[in-house]
Amino acid sequence: MGKIILRLDRVMADRKMSLNELSAKVGVSNVNLSKIKTGKISAVRFSTLEAICEALNCQPGDILEYDPDAVQDSKE
Repeated sequence: MGKIILRLDRVMADRKMSLNELSAKVGVSNVNLSKIKTGKISAVRFSTLEAICEALNCQPGDILEYDPDAVQDSKE
């Protein structure tokens, strides 16, 4: 079974936006955005995804990627 990979770090780097700046624009704490950025989460609210996409001027597909060959963590 594949895995969803989060690419928020890449999009933020492309837009030259810091975690603090994104946090202020999105209204989500640095801690929670950091978890999204590092992929240490199991779910993302659509409202959060929408706010991130608006702040970064991107599409959800720029942040989320499906890798059919990646292996899921056993704890998920």
